[in-house]
Amino acid sequence: MTGRMYIDCRDFPSESGCDLAMSGSEEHLLEAAVTHAVTKHGHEDNAELRAGIREAMRTEVPAALA
Repeated sequence: MTGRMYIDCRDFPSESGCDLAMSGSEEHLLEAAVTHAVTKHGHEDNAELRAGIREAMRTEVPAALA
């Protein structure tokens, strides 16, 4: 079983100061993060964006283990 992944907009510079963080399975997180990047930050959905998002994803550490 693959662990949950997370991504946090605070890790990226933005004029809006977006503070959204999200987590889920890699597949679902990728789709949600792409949708967010396109609709809220004006990025184009392309291979470069998806590769960058995949690279920025981190394995989520359960709070009990942190």
